[in-house]
Parts: sequence; C-alpha cells; structure tokens
Amino acid sequence: MRFLKKSLGQNLLTDKNIIRKIIKLVKIQNKNIIEIGPGRGALTEEIFIKNPKSFVGIEKDYNFNESLKEKYLKYKNTKFINEDILNFDIEKILKKDSIIFGNLPYNISSQILVKILRFKTWPPKFNDVIFMFQKELGDKIISKFPSPNYGRLSILTNYRLKIERSFFVSPNCFKPRPKVLSMVIHLRPRKNIHTQIKNIENLEKVTNIFFSSKRKMINKNLRKILSEQKIKMILNLDQNKRPSELSPEIYYKIAKLFEMK
Repeated sequence: MRFLKKSLGQNLLTDKNIIRKIIKLVKIQNKNIIEIGPGRGALTEEIFIKNPKSFVGIEKDYNFNESLKEKYLKYKNTKFINEDILNFDIEKILKKDSIIFGNLPYNISSQILVKILRFKTWPPKFNDVIFMFQKELGDKIISKFPSPNYGRLSILTNYRLKIERSFFVSPNCFKPRPKVLSMVIHLRPRKNIHTQIKNIENLEKVTNIFFSSKRKMINKNLRKILSEQKIKMILNLDQNKRPSELSPEIYYKIAKLFEMK
C-alpha cells in the first residue's frame, strides 16, 4: 500500500457504515453516476453494488486511476478519467438525471462546489450532488439567514441549490485520520429561481465586494456597485446594515440590478 499524497488532500473514507449511509441518500440503480476523487474506490465499490446505468470517475492521482480502471474493466458504460477536477469540464460529460458524488479534498472543496454552481445550463442535468466537506466549511454552506456562519458561500449555494440533508462524519472514519470533523451534504438543484441573474459570477462579485468589508456598513460598497437610481429600486433597504444583516434575496436583487445596463 503506497503512501498518500498530502498535496492532493488525500484522506480516504474507510468506514463501511458511513459509506452505506451516503449511498442510501439516493437511488443509484439505473442512474448515471459521476464520482469526483474516488481514490482507492471504497465508495465506488458500494455504488457498483447498486447497479448504476453508467459510471464516470474523475481521479487526479494517476496510480489510483489506473488501479480503478483495471478493477472495473469488465463493466459496461464505465470510465475513469485521470484529470484535475478544477481543470476538467464536468458539465460536458453529464447525462440526464445524473448523480454526483465526491469525498472532496479539503483544500479545494469550496472551489469544486463553486464550479458546480457556475454550470452554464440551469436547471442542470444532475438531480443530486452528495459532497463531503470539512465541517467548518459545511457549516458555512448550510447556514441560514441570519446566523453566525451566514455569508458568501451560503448566499451563492442557496441561489442554485437546496439542502436536502446533512450529517457529521468522525475523523476516525478516515485514513489517515484528519484533525477535524467532516460533513456530508446532500444538495439538489433549484428548478424555479425567482430572481433571475444572467451570470452567477456577478453574484460572486457582489458578495465578494460586500463581505471583504464585512464589519462595515454597506452604504459605501453599495455605491461602488449601483447608481443612486438603482439603489432606490431596492425597497426598504437599510444602508446602515452590515453585509451579514442582508438576506440572500437582497443580494440576488443587487446582482440583478448590477447586470442592468
């Protein structure tokens, strides 16, 4: 058994009970499955027991990828791709009603989530996303307004995805054992989005400007983004509030006005 690579954030999930709990979140039989970072294939093995219609694994580690290709060579509609997920266009391989799994490396997990949120086609072809995050990050993703963890990531996530379920995973369930708790989050795409923003990257820009000065009142940063005329279009907006005191809907409205010519 070779050493794991710290540079790839490799903490492999080994606890069978947790793996089965993740698998039970969705119906896999006859579905198109994508797994990000399958590693040694602990989750992959349980997925194949449930007879998916097709399977694609995206693994950056060449040795892991080759080992998985060899193990699942006999299965039809199965592919393992040796790529860095951050540089790979996952949207182009999606099939209708796909399910995306990922025990994500802690160091790039937020970037992977944002990559999913930036999909050009929405509603997307996937029905479910089941990701493992470091608990600290997971708390920021699932936080509601208002709460201490509410911020950019919950605003962005909430715009396109809804939280179905989440649960904690002990460090004892991994090898090597991480120093922190983990969190599994089951997400599903929002089909009907009330405030239509043309480009979600504009929402990213707006929230970045506000939360880069999160202890300051919003009035100055608001004028960096919007004209006085557009500001008046946001009803009942208290400009003396701080960024964490504005609801997600206000940010969606600001982003939409920001896009207007």
